[in-house]
Amino acid sequence: MQLKIMMPKKKHLSASRAPLILFLCQMISALEVPLDPKLLEDLVQPPTITQQSPKDYIIDPRENIVIQCEAKGKPPPSFSWTRNGTHFDIDKDPLVTMKSGSGTLTVNIMSEGKAETYEGVYQCTARNERGAAISNNIVIRPSRSPLWTKEKLERITLRNGQSLVLPCRPPVGLPPPIIFWMDNSFQRLPQSERVSQGLNGDLYFSNVLPEDTREDYICYARFNHTQTIQQKQPISVKVISAKSHRERPPTFLTPEGNASRKEELRGNVLSLECIAEGLPTPIIYWIKEDGTLPINRTFYRNFKKTLQIVQVTEADSGNYQCIAKNALGAIHHIISVTVKAAPYWIIAPQNLVLSPGEDGTLICRANGNPKPRISWLLNGVPIEIAPDDPSRKIDGDTIIFSNVQERSSAVYQCNASNEYGYLLANAFVNVLAEPPRILTSADTLYQVIANRPALLDCAFFGSPLPTIEWFKGAKGSALREDIYVLHENGTLEIPVAQKDSTGTYTCVARNKLGMAKNDIHLEIKDPTRIIKQPEYAVVQRGSTVSFECIVKHDHTLIPTVMWLKDHRELPSDGRFTVDKDHLVVADVNDDDGGTYTCVANTTLDNVSASAVLSVVAPTPTPAPIYDVPNPPFDLELTDQLDRSVQLSWTPGDDNNSPISKFIIEYEDAMHEPGLWHHQTEVPGAQTTAQLKLSPYVNYSFRVMAVNSLGRSLPSEASEQYLTKAAEPDKNPTAVEGLGSEPDNLVITWKPLNGFESNGPGLQYKVSWRQKDGDDEWTSMVVADVSKYIVSGTPTFVPYLIKVQALNDAGFAPEPAVVLGHSGEDLPMVAPGNVHVNVVNSTLAEVHWDPVPLKSIRGHLQGYRIYYWKAQSSSTRNRRHIEKKILTFQGSKTHGMLPGLEPFSHYTLNVRVVNGKGEGPASPDRVFNTPEGVPSAPSSLKIVNPTLDSLTLEWEPPSHPNGVLTEYTLKYQPINSTHELGPLVDLKIPANKTRWTLKNLNFSTRYKFYFYAQTAAGSGNQITEEAITTVDEAGILPPDVGAGKAMASRQVDIATQGWFIGLMCAVALLILILLIVCFIRRNKGGKYPVKEKEDAHADPEIQPMKEDDGTFGEYSDAEDHKPLKKGSRTPSDRTVKKEDSDDSLVDYGEGVNGQFNEDGSFIGQYSGKKEKEPAEGNESSEAPSPVNAMNSFV
Repeated sequence: MQLKIMMPKKKHLSASRAPLILFLCQMISALEVPLDPKLLEDLVQPPTITQQSPKDYIIDPRENIVIQCEAKGKPPPSFSWTRNGTHFDIDKDPLVTMKSGSGTLTVNIMSEGKAETYEGVYQCTARNERGAAISNNIVIRPSRSPLWTKEKLERITLRNGQSLVLPCRPPVGLPPPIIFWMDNSFQRLPQSERVSQGLNGDLYFSNVLPEDTREDYICYARFNHTQTIQQKQPISVKVISAKSHRERPPTFLTPEGNASRKEELRGNVLSLECIAEGLPTPIIYWIKEDGTLPINRTFYRNFKKTLQIVQVTEADSGNYQCIAKNALGAIHHIISVTVKAAPYWIIAPQNLVLSPGEDGTLICRANGNPKPRISWLLNGVPIEIAPDDPSRKIDGDTIIFSNVQERSSAVYQCNASNEYGYLLANAFVNVLAEPPRILTSADTLYQVIANRPALLDCAFFGSPLPTIEWFKGAKGSALREDIYVLHENGTLEIPVAQKDSTGTYTCVARNKLGMAKNDIHLEIKDPTRIIKQPEYAVVQRGSTVSFECIVKHDHTLIPTVMWLKDHRELPSDGRFTVDKDHLVVADVNDDDGGTYTCVANTTLDNVSASAVLSVVAPTPTPAPIYDVPNPPFDLELTDQLDRSVQLSWTPGDDNNSPISKFIIEYEDAMHEPGLWHHQTEVPGAQTTAQLKLSPYVNYSFRVMAVNSLGRSLPSEASEQYLTKAAEPDKNPTAVEGLGSEPDNLVITWKPLNGFESNGPGLQYKVSWRQKDGDDEWTSMVVADVSKYIVSGTPTFVPYLIKVQALNDAGFAPEPAVVLGHSGEDLPMVAPGNVHVNVVNSTLAEVHWDPVPLKSIRGHLQGYRIYYWKAQSSSTRNRRHIEKKILTFQGSKTHGMLPGLEPFSHYTLNVRVVNGKGEGPASPDRVFNTPEGVPSAPSSLKIVNPTLDSLTLEWEPPSHPNGVLTEYTLKYQPINSTHELGPLVDLKIPANKTRWTLKNLNFSTRYKFYFYAQTAAGSGNQITEEAITTVDEAGILPPDVGAGKAMASRQVDIATQGWFIGLMCAVALLILILLIVCFIRRNKGGKYPVKEKEDAHADPEIQPMKEDDGTFGEYSDAEDHKPLKKGSRTPSDRTVKKEDSDDSLVDYGEGVNGQFNEDGSFIGQYSGKKEKEPAEGNESSEAPSPVNAMNSFV
């Protein structure tokens, strides 16, 4: 007898435990005959290829060639090969050998021969008396890693900021090499958004920098198959620094042009590349036109210059746009992607095992782009030239077998091919007539812990497929599925094994050719329990502590008990002593503190219990221990009735704090094993409790004691008590009836849980009838599910629904009736009498008549208005604009459309909406919005200021909202105190975009107000300020900001009374000075100033030369020479000659001549002096002509 131990791990069979089973059916069987030694002794099977080399087989020419071909079958198959379509005679080639019992070839080229000699297309055939299987076409090619062709590379010289492409052009290898750039030190060259390697291996520079100068740009090609690396000649690059380099918008280095095409195969990685040059360095963006990039399959490489989509599908076809952008502009390139597909399986043919006289089909269904062609072969020969078989009929991708006989056994090959590849699949048809066989060993013994699932195996085989029945005992009847679970593979499952489940079970397999049976033995063991657990202990250093662990187990099982400290083995220390039920720790120290666990193991289960040891310092007088109570023990069940039981227990030590109450919990081992639920509470003086029970529950109870310090640990669980089954006490809740389709009613509910089922065989009686009809209730009993679909119902009809629970013991009470509706359909009728009232230029009110309730065919959600602007009334230029939608809830028959554009042509329609969707649209209604006021003019500029005129230029409003009738210009002067002068109102024709104002005051600031008008009124205004010039020289007003401030200060000073008085005093002083000079000149000789200069040769006081615009010495000989004209100082502070003689700067020292804060001239008739900061004037600019004029007013 074979012993099998059932561990309580899984309820269902796992793949690792499932026996090899042949599933046979009337039409198709996708499983193979199991290669069980007992079966293969006399069971034939056609060949099956189990291993073969890849279709594209690239070999290392330095090693022997191994071409794999392995197959199985009964009898063992023989092998043969073809090469390039003709028979390959292995015996004639001394370098080729075939592995014994296999079709694998080995070509010994390491001693002699060349790999190139054996290039070609190979195919293996495995054959036995039942048919022949063939391998794929295996293309053998040796790998190649050629050297770079020698070339002379000139140094590349270019300027800073230019673009550069360093070509790699690696040699063509097999497979293609991996490209990377390094220097002479074998360090990878750094790459960035500016410098990167393309997919073709070239190195691209969007713009070069001086640090790109180097002598060793080297392209390397790594051939992984042969583990070799080839190197290109180094490229020398020199970047010449330029003081200035012109920035430029992007252009593409690759790909060329505005558009390109890309084709990729389904399942591959789609790689799209765009590399651009420009200054600054462009940034690359990617978008897909008319679609979005797949989130989980899209990746960006090479600083977003490469877009990759993995596992590409046909849906990824389309136009992809890459955009290169920098501060100076952007360009784009469109890549049209087409995804083709090599053939791929929809349904691959499966092995078919039939018995004589049965029917079956082989299906070979593949897809691809273009659509693959399907062809069939029989034993490696095209089926068109194979021998006829009356039981076989070919229908495209399907072969239909009817009334097969043993001679119909063969191996069929399906070939699906297109221009991008092919698929080849072998599938045999094996016609067998075999009586049932039981593959599980006879008299196998299973041992299971009580209240846990038991799985009894019965692996079987037969052709036709046998039926399986289980019996218990010698004369027992067939086991029913209401208590047991019968799996398709023959396994019998007992969900909750009890003591009375012990016994002998018989598995019987039958088909029309015979019967087989096998006896299985089951033993139910008591669970292992720790009835006395170790307890929490607090001990003093140096004392001894003992932990107790008493184990109760099945008498036929031998437990082993071990102790752990902190989940590890006990220290190897003589202070730790373990006997049968105790762990003793002597001479306790601080390191001994921790958690101690007692673990009891048997061959079927294990249990554990833990306690914490705390080590404290010795105390002179031991204090009483106050702690939570010890757990109760000795739980006992008495007075066991169908709906109640009495539980009694013994309290544990209260640890110096009286027990206030006991808490009782229960576990349902049948429905929720391992979960404990609250049952009841009793006072602390009570040690018994009468407990109310539910039917069909496998109860266990435990008790916890509570005192002022807290709750004790739970007691040991009581013995289990399974209550009898009864009819359900309640019905399911949350019953609803809603249709998912127009012709159905989906009834849903919240099912009862296992605890509420009250017995086995839980089902639901679903009843329904139309609310407004006289029909009787229609009922259907369904399994333990939560949904039932009633088909063929009229659309959106109210139904009365009820769902009643039942089990093997009977029905639950009569359920409540709820109201539901069958499925909705789209509304049938559009709203009528739609009309529009235009309220104003941006608001319209829409009215409609409601549709008949019967035509809604669902719950009315509301009405939906679609409206759109069809054309502009001002330009009459038709252009489609996206439709806008407004939904009005409920049964409203009117609604407002806000946010309309004035002077526009609108179209709208109305639809009714229910839970299914929208109904048909009403006829389109057209309405026009009236004119509105325009927006402000888009811009207003003041150009060409002169002494008495300003020219205004503007752009019309971006939103005229009607026909412009005229422009209104209002303007007024602003004086030095920022007071506004009289307002001038001017009307300008609507067709003007430029206007010149004349007869203005010179050097005066004006403020302008400008707006457009339509028939509806005036629009928003735009304002601007400007200043007329000072004189006819055309000096432009200063820039806004500083210029405004300066003008304000100049006017303020010139109009003050104290300033005018000061100017008069300065003018009198200058007059006296001129008189003195005149008298001295009449006396002849040099001025004292000149004598002073001669006496003191100060390098800072030198005579002014004519070429720098300064005065020379003053002598009699020069008295009658005219003073050399200086130059006026314009606003940019540069000196210009041949200007007007009116400027007082002519009498100063060029740019050093200045005015005092009162406007008087303070230049000296002497050499050049250091320029001093002007007092009383915060501006350090050259004096304005306005000041000069004001000085002599």
